[in-house]
Amino acid sequence: MRNPIIAALDVPTAERALQLAQQVAPAVGAFKIGMELFTAAGPDMVRQIRGTGVNVFLDLKFHDIPNTVAKAVAAAVRLDVQMLTVHASGGLEMLQAAEKAAEETAYEIGKSPPMVLGVTVLTSLDSNALSGIGLDPNVGRQVRRLANMANTAGLRGLVCSPLEVAELRQTLPRSMQLVTPGIRLSSSPADDQKRTLDPREALAAGANWLVIGRPIYGADNPRAAAEAIFESLQ
Repeated sequence: MRNPIIAALDVPTAERALQLAQQVAPAVGAFKIGMELFTAAGPDMVRQIRGTGVNVFLDLKFHDIPNTVAKAVAAAVRLDVQMLTVHASGGLEMLQAAEKAAEETAYEIGKSPPMVLGVTVLTSLDSNALSGIGLDPNVGRQVRRLANMANTAGLRGLVCSPLEVAELRQTLPRSMQLVTPGIRLSSSPADDQKRTLDPREALAAGANWLVIGRPIYGADNPRAAAEAIFESLQ
């Protein structure tokens, strides 16, 4: 099977990220570069990881006016990333601008366009948190609303918690790629993620990609941890 594991390089320095990437690259399908690492090491970190031939998921969750987001997406495309994120709550016009910028910039530089992923509801949020910021407290309903808008905007992928995957699979096109953070092992300690499943459960529900951070980078042997997770999916 294709390796669906996206290992999150959620570490504070370029040195640690490169060391981790070298350790686990053969055991995963891609690497996620998020806000912490990108802020610390910048675009050159993306170039270095891409230079190894491994796919990169740039998870910066752009959320701004359409023109600003379009320019940020275009810059990400020029870094040759394979996935990037925008907040679906930025609205239909912003999502359309992001997808258009990805496709047009990729065409200009002769690359395949990266998958622009619409982030629905963060896995750290529950009904109380949604209510506190004035949104629909029904998590599932809010996820469906944003997912449908992202689909209308032409996005080819979404980020959602594994708990919403099965329901989204009933309403969205089969071609829609679902990327799920909030993946935890049965042995994982409690943390700030509230809506989680283990890797097998998430794939069985219909996820395409599993973003896995702490269970890999926090392990005594990250390579062995990634290999064990992949073997558990066979």
